[in-house]
Amino acid sequence: MNGSKRVIIADIQDELGWSTAEKLGENAYFAHCDVSNEDDVRNLVDATVDKHGKLDIMYNNAGVLDKPFGGILNSTRSDLDKVMSVNVVGAFLGAKHATRVMIPRRRGCILFTASACTVIAGLVTYPYAVSKYVIWGLVRNLAAEVGEFGIRVNCVSPYAVMTGIAGGVSEADAAQAEEMVSEMGNLKGHILKAEYVAMAALYLASEEAHYVSGLNLLVDGEFSVVNPSLFPRASL
Repeated sequence: MNGSKRVIIADIQDELGWSTAEKLGENAYFAHCDVSNEDDVRNLVDATVDKHGKLDIMYNNAGVLDKPFGGILNSTRSDLDKVMSVNVVGAFLGAKHATRVMIPRRRGCILFTASACTVIAGLVTYPYAVSKYVIWGLVRNLAAEVGEFGIRVNCVSPYAVMTGIAGGVSEADAAQAEEMVSEMGNLKGHILKAEYVAMAALYLASEEAHYVSGLNLLVDGEFSVVNPSLFPRASL
């Protein structure tokens, strides 16, 4: 990270946020922010602009899960409210206030994390699927609106990846889950790690993606393009 780059990490997990910023070095900072609270998001963006003069990239990556599995009859209103308040409201507020300060400069990049469930059904619970479809809709709508101001809008949609979002999972259990998910996937010999999703986001934020906007970039090892019911037939 060179001297011209600044990274501000925003989260409600203060201890983890500060330790992550410390690992990244002197050009990284942490700010407490509840993405479901508009005042927090507004203040975060304003403080960034006041301190650094601009906001180049906003990555709306905060997210929560309701439960690992479950059909619609097992889904509750509280599950839906929990997921929507962070995944959707947080993404919407981040987009709104990033756009507010990017439009006058006529440039910027806004990113989101959606999910491979936006292109293939049955991967996740209903509340989580609904939230990620909304994010993809937000990306498309926002890209169409702010393109005239030179602002690019994209999202990354990963297949299953073990992150802190799972909460309370031991390293051994996480490793076992990664192996299981990898075995279910189509791209063999590879395990999707959080850093690979980060690399995709980094590409979309970079000048290498200078003319890329309105894209749902799948990081799913081609899982979504293969019909698993064809596997037995193809092996004959």
